[in-house]
Amino acid sequence: MDIGVAVATHARKNPGSAAAFDGDRSLTYRDLDERSNRLANVLHGRYGLVKGDRVAVLLRNRLEVAEAIVAVTKAGGVYCGLNFRMSLDEYRAIMANAGARILVTESGFAETAQTLAAEFDVAVLDVDDPSPTGYGCLADASAAPPSTLHDRAPDDEFCIVYTSGTTGTPKGILFDSHAVATHAMVAGLEYGMSAASRWLLTIPHNSSVQITLAPSFLLGGAVGFLDARGFDPGAFAAEATRRAATHTYLVPTMLYRVLEAGLDRTSLPSLTSVGYGAAPIAPDRVTELVNRFGPVFSQLYGMAEVCSIATMLSQDDHRLIAAGHTGLTASAGRASFLADVRVVDQQGGDCPPGERGEVLFHTPYTMRCYHKDPEKTAETLVDGWVRSGDVGTFDEQGYLYIVDRMKDLIIRGGYNITPSEIERVLYTFPGVIEAAVVGVPDREWGEAVLAAVAVRDGAVVDEESLRAHCRAAGLPSIKIPERVLTMDSLPKNAVGKIAKRQVVEIAVKGS
Repeated sequence: MDIGVAVATHARKNPGSAAAFDGDRSLTYRDLDERSNRLANVLHGRYGLVKGDRVAVLLRNRLEVAEAIVAVTKAGGVYCGLNFRMSLDEYRAIMANAGARILVTESGFAETAQTLAAEFDVAVLDVDDPSPTGYGCLADASAAPPSTLHDRAPDDEFCIVYTSGTTGTPKGILFDSHAVATHAMVAGLEYGMSAASRWLLTIPHNSSVQITLAPSFLLGGAVGFLDARGFDPGAFAAEATRRAATHTYLVPTMLYRVLEAGLDRTSLPSLTSVGYGAAPIAPDRVTELVNRFGPVFSQLYGMAEVCSIATMLSQDDHRLIAAGHTGLTASAGRASFLADVRVVDQQGGDCPPGERGEVLFHTPYTMRCYHKDPEKTAETLVDGWVRSGDVGTFDEQGYLYIVDRMKDLIIRGGYNITPSEIERVLYTFPGVIEAAVVGVPDREWGEAVLAAVAVRDGAVVDEESLRAHCRAAGLPSIKIPERVLTMDSLPKNAVGKIAKRQVVEIAVKGS
């Protein structure tokens, strides 16, 4: 079953159940089924969409995202969600890669849409245009299920997920229907989702197809869309409470803001599950979160190529943290349902517990390929195993610990330095709320260690005090940052991760 069929089924069984909400707007499953039918029929009738055609969706987090992904699925198209934080050049690269025939967008992106339409001969449907040539066309479209509703096979292409492009041009990651449906069930199990779930979506919707949208619609739960263009912890808590949200997902920078705002369990009484991940988090902050909110947290670790979930630090693990097993705060958890995770040496052999190696994934929901990039696919997907590019180690209980990104290693005078080791120390310095350690060019040593930190309002962090803190924590001299940049907020990519490449660019430009 795909989400198109699932929505139609829920509309028959529980027509009045909530399916999606956005501010004061909402859709029941009856509404979502009918409106997605109308849109699917418009895609067929007006735009001539045929099976396999790509439909790009450039919308902020809003109700129409739900209508679009369900309609594209029902119509037999391939869904290409675009992150609304990207640049025009990134959109150009995506459109060239996807070959989309239709762009569903909104008035705020009118200029961008016009440019892309002219350059790529793509038809534009504006959801804010109430006229018959815009989204108002749904009023006259047939509400009957499209003829393609039941045509999708498990190996048919379902969606292309585009990376945030922190290391270059965004990559298109292609998934088939079987992978998306399988992963949706895994996400549902890991996060304890059901038809009663109300998931408040706080990150850009294009990153949430498999983790949020697909499992919610397959299980009959509801998805709420929160404006992700600027995270306000107070507004988030108010909306979660008003809508009785049970589930959400926050990246570490958001969690830090939640802590800084003084929120606690009384601020978010309805939440039973808070997922987090996408970037490293300071272990002491995990302990603080559990102490303040209880063991409602689940940390995921993975990569977009395996729908982002390969290991989980579960709620049970967070209960152990609350009971004093604080060493688990540094772990990425254990293999998730249906995932096989290995740590291998340079010869491809499995590393024994305690020994470092590259982390590999094997799942039934792995990507099919990087769209139109066979060379990159061959580098990453080897004999069904996804090479993560992360350095990790297992302990005797099967908990995985990520040491660092292989590409993030700083090589100073032939010595390999792992930034995460230094970042963990920086996060323990009073006043530091964000930290990133990068290598910058150095004539004598090849690379120098630079620390970029964001500090809370009113805090003062000077370079020498920060270096003294690193020395006191036991870091050897070669790992003490030579340079320190202090910012109000570190640069982020489109999904809220700290953008280390931009940190390097800022540092080099300022040197």
